[in-house]
Amino acid sequence: MNLAPDPFLEPHVAVNRPDLGPLKRTEIVPTADTLAKIAFDRASALLGLIAISPILLIVAALIAIRRDGPVFFSHVRVGRGGRLFRCYKFRTMIPNGSRLFNHILSIDPVAREDWQVRRKVHRDPRVSRLGAFLRSSSIDELPQLFNVLRGDMSMVGPRPITLEELAEYGDNARDYLSVRPGITGAWQVSGRSNCTYAERVALDVDYVRNVSFSRDMAILMRTVTVVLRRQGAV
Repeated sequence: MNLAPDPFLEPHVAVNRPDLGPLKRTEIVPTADTLAKIAFDRASALLGLIAISPILLIVAALIAIRRDGPVFFSHVRVGRGGRLFRCYKFRTMIPNGSRLFNHILSIDPVAREDWQVRRKVHRDPRVSRLGAFLRSSSIDELPQLFNVLRGDMSMVGPRPITLEELAEYGDNARDYLSVRPGITGAWQVSGRSNCTYAERVALDVDYVRNVSFSRDMAILMRTVTVVLRRQGAV
């Protein structure tokens, strides 16, 4: 992966958030269940990468041909224990898309409200035609299997969020930070973009407080159906 270095990020730096209390700059002691989940995650990610490698190569080639920028995009997310990591995706946006997006938000009150409530915008102007397909099919998120192999993410867990979004969790931030974020999770199989952000936070908190292997398997099975039907996709 040819990812440009980020001078403001070391891959595993703890979040400096005094309001997070005892979670600031602390290590979470792994349990037997946690270790079993990690083993399952990494085995699943490795097998998954092998199985879908032809898809990854084809998508990478299509993005490279368009010359819209690097094939892969990474964005800083908050992981377990407050550690920052780069979350990988296939590139779906056009060059200088952020400038166009900010302009749209400044002149379109409907788009601005949509972004404030759901952190999503219908027909995002930053997204290319190929990118729209990759997003609606969730193919853009397949590179996150590399994050699972690295130990940054899990197959199932809360959706990885930014530092800015962590404030939306309020007192529930500790719940989010107690587990690894997932490629899929309760939010993805419960409406995805049709959910408000507050509903998404509630789903994440409920998942963390009632986590179990059987629930993870049920979410993985439901994810297949949701992706095939493109439910809640933008």
